[in-house]
Amino acid sequence: MANGIKDRVAIIGMGCTVFGELWGKGPEDLIVEAFEEALSDAGIARGQIEAAWVGNALDDINVGNSALPLAHALRLKSIPVSRVENMCATGTEALRAATYAVAAGAVDFAVALGVEKLKDTGYSGLPLRTKGLANDLWMPYGSAPGTFAQLAGAYTARHGVSSEDLKRAMAHVSWKSHQNAALNARAHLRKAVDMETILNASMISDPLGLFDCCGVSDGAACAIVTTPEFAKGLGIANPVMVKAIQLSASHGWEASYHEWDGASVRNTQEAAKRAYAEAGISAHDLSMTEVHDCFSVTELVTMEDLGLSAKGRAIFDILDGRYDKDGAMPCQTDGGLKCFGHPVGASGLRMAYEVYSQLLGRAGDRQLANVDFGLTHNLGGQPANSVAAVSILGRLN
Repeated sequence: MANGIKDRVAIIGMGCTVFGELWGKGPEDLIVEAFEEALSDAGIARGQIEAAWVGNALDDINVGNSALPLAHALRLKSIPVSRVENMCATGTEALRAATYAVAAGAVDFAVALGVEKLKDTGYSGLPLRTKGLANDLWMPYGSAPGTFAQLAGAYTARHGVSSEDLKRAMAHVSWKSHQNAALNARAHLRKAVDMETILNASMISDPLGLFDCCGVSDGAACAIVTTPEFAKGLGIANPVMVKAIQLSASHGWEASYHEWDGASVRNTQEAAKRAYAEAGISAHDLSMTEVHDCFSVTELVTMEDLGLSAKGRAIFDILDGRYDKDGAMPCQTDGGLKCFGHPVGASGLRMAYEVYSQLLGRAGDRQLANVDFGLTHNLGGQPANSVAAVSILGRLN
């Protein structure tokens, strides 16, 4: 690996809208809300921004297939603006682009913004007419719950655990997120839910029940990045730093060979391994995580793929409260995708916003006592054909 970006880029401002069903607001409104908070937080002038990236996954129903709506909404005068898309890793992809531009010395100040406006269609899920030729040919009748539910069956077979224990652990994952989201005014779902309600909910795709699935929301999140030297010049003595950003994409191994048992996600393992190396830390140096809990079983498997639980032990770590807010390794302190919902282009930056807030001691009732390093994880596509993104944030000193 090359030298990487460790401690070369500081995040000096972040913003995040309320996530939910935001009737009466267009994507431009969400863009402005997230950006204005980030700009105020950074303490710089709009004219100092030299480049911007917007992450938006479903272009045909909201911002369109270029970044021009970002330039229009924010009145960014003649600077380069770009739109990026990488499925559910889109928000992190925008942050990666802005971070690399600063680390390369191409610009001094850059913006990464993710936005999605999905609920106005009246469609309950992701409003996709087509996912492209490959998906239409290979899995025309596939669904997100169906493909991720297969993780559960593979996991019980691989590790010899009971389906009852798995179901209880999955329920605890969702229960935990609802408990945390009740403390978060920006979350879509802010009501605590008891375990019996979760366990007895309607089945969506066995063994995933209603509360094992995240919903779809509207929302936006934004980051402004610069060098640590410029951050210090702005009076930020110990800024939040990007320690690592790594992506790993499927290349056909999972679908083409018989080595994969379906009980893990190799791309998460690969991206995490490279991120730890880039940041110069191990999994056990982390203080918190924000992971891609599109389904409760995804979070469970991710704890092992990130190296936080031993293989076959995530069920028991979850039930023991290891990943609760007051546990040894808090996960989803803001409520996660489960309670924010999933505005695809915004989710990665929303996760970064929570880690950033925790590092700065701004998380209010959710604030953790000691936060040194926080990790975010996105998983786009489905376990057999995915892109995984892992970022690690920490302080300079």
